[in-house]
Amino acid sequence: MNLLPGPRAYRPEDSAALADICIRTADGGGDARDIYPDHDLVPSVFATPYAYLEPDLAFVLDDGTGRAVGYILGTADTVRFAEEFRTRWLPLVAGRHPRPEGPPRTPAEAMAALLHTPERMVLPQLAGHPAHLHIDLLPDWQRKGYGRALVRTFLAALHAKGVGGVHLSMLTSNTPARAFYDRLGFTGIDVPDPGPVTYLGRTTEPDL
Repeated sequence: MNLLPGPRAYRPEDSAALADICIRTADGGGDARDIYPDHDLVPSVFATPYAYLEPDLAFVLDDGTGRAVGYILGTADTVRFAEEFRTRWLPLVAGRHPRPEGPPRTPAEAMAALLHTPERMVLPQLAGHPAHLHIDLLPDWQRKGYGRALVRTFLAALHAKGVGGVHLSMLTSNTPARAFYDRLGFTGIDVPDPGPVTYLGRTTEPDL
């Protein structure tokens, strides 16, 4: 292919690239392959279930040759998604990633605990922003306008579905990410005891 880089709809053959991008950006935007021995674990929480459960809201950044080098994924309805995560997704991956016994002792066990508690996504303070998203780009494709293009594509898809608000969570320490979201019109959502993350939200109005 000789196409220009840009967003396109997710295809099943993008699945391996999706997982690879996820683990390579899972350490506050940096490579987390040394942190999680099983490189499938983090994608099983934050990437592949979205493509599986809600593929019409999965988009990738194509490098122009057909290869995915970034993605934006999400759901139009977080409450429904959490339910389907437990009933449809978790049975597919729980055998490979069992729930830890007792308090998590390693990053991998903490991630497995997240996998087994999809209800953590549902917070009353987020009800006004029922959709949520995850976005990641490989380092060479960051800070070039492609993140904005992915967000614009995702917001347009949500808007077409009649969804009025979307939220995300991010590590509070990731200040470059916060600056990016600020530029795109996301603002803070107060959540009691949010731990190491900050919640942000915005409307789906196509104003980017």
